[in-house]
Amino acid sequence: MLQSIKAHKHRIIREYATPDDARAWFEVASTLLPLGLLWWAAVRSVHVSAALTAVIVLLLALLMIRVLVLMHECGHGSFFRSRRLNRAFGFLFGVLSGMPQYVWSQHHAFHHANNGNWERFRGPLTSPSVAEYAAMTPRQRWLYRYPRNIWFAPLAGFVYLVANPRLTWIKGSLAFLGHLRRARVAEPGVPLRQHAAAFRTRYWNSPLEYRHMSANNAAVLGGWALMCATIGAGPFFAIYVASVSLAGGVGIALFTVQHNFEHAYASDSAHWDFDAGAMQGSSYLELPRWLHWVTANIGFHHIHHLSARIPSYRLRACHHANRELFAGVTRIPLSGIRRSLQCLLWDEGARRIISFGEYDRRQRDAAQAR
Repeated sequence: MLQSIKAHKHRIIREYATPDDARAWFEVASTLLPLGLLWWAAVRSVHVSAALTAVIVLLLALLMIRVLVLMHECGHGSFFRSRRLNRAFGFLFGVLSGMPQYVWSQHHAFHHANNGNWERFRGPLTSPSVAEYAAMTPRQRWLYRYPRNIWFAPLAGFVYLVANPRLTWIKGSLAFLGHLRRARVAEPGVPLRQHAAAFRTRYWNSPLEYRHMSANNAAVLGGWALMCATIGAGPFFAIYVASVSLAGGVGIALFTVQHNFEHAYASDSAHWDFDAGAMQGSSYLELPRWLHWVTANIGFHHIHHLSARIPSYRLRACHHANRELFAGVTRIPLSGIRRSLQCLLWDEGARRIISFGEYDRRQRDAAQAR
């Protein structure tokens, strides 16, 4: 399969990696209009029925998943033809989801450049190697293993989209201001711009990233304040936190199983192959048609990693037109997602991902053999 993919890769990219602005505008409209209507309905439902509000919040969460994927799409520059439109809507979708889109897209680009090379990128949950896991204490294993249960996904979504982007910006900004104050006292003759250029932090990699983080947080916090003033802090945060946390949790789970599944390709740098990472280290999620719409076709993840230049709205057609080429790609049905979320260990020797269950069986077999 891999050699056939390599032979046909450039043809596939040539045929499908062309954005269609009319289709992109339709995708935007079919996302933002229902999102606005659902927010209106959710606010009105607060005074009618808690059960009705809960149903609307679930629908909002589904649309927020779509917002996240479209934000990701704009970050690849593959959604619109125009770089300016990709940036503008990427920023907008980032504000709606709470994620500083430009900063996120820089980290995500690193993932694409190294997909399948687990020596360089360990996935969204920073999966340890088998040797590293074996060296952990029982408590450390528990702290790694059990919080990654699917039922903790909404909490992870809250941290990922609501809390962490605000906290990292605040902590980084305070550290930046403290650096400027100390530097100004120590070297009053040095220009402030030079002091600022000398600042280093783990929260951003460049002044441009910090500017994007600041713009995102200003827009998000301003939006929160406006919504609180308009509909009340209680109703707003109840609807917002619930829908965004659910969407973030589902997003993390989907992203994980697209690369963490039983015996997924997980090489070291010396043996890594980009196309093998796409075909053998990325899954095809077999979702119902409506869920493919909700997730903006990101379930066709093998094609997305073959070339991120192929727009999301062309992934389905690309897959079906080349189904024979992609016959060997691992398919994960909706019912298999929970099982794949247990595949969170990197077997360095075999260069593949294994599950906790396989690790436990190996340990029992080894103990019996002694």
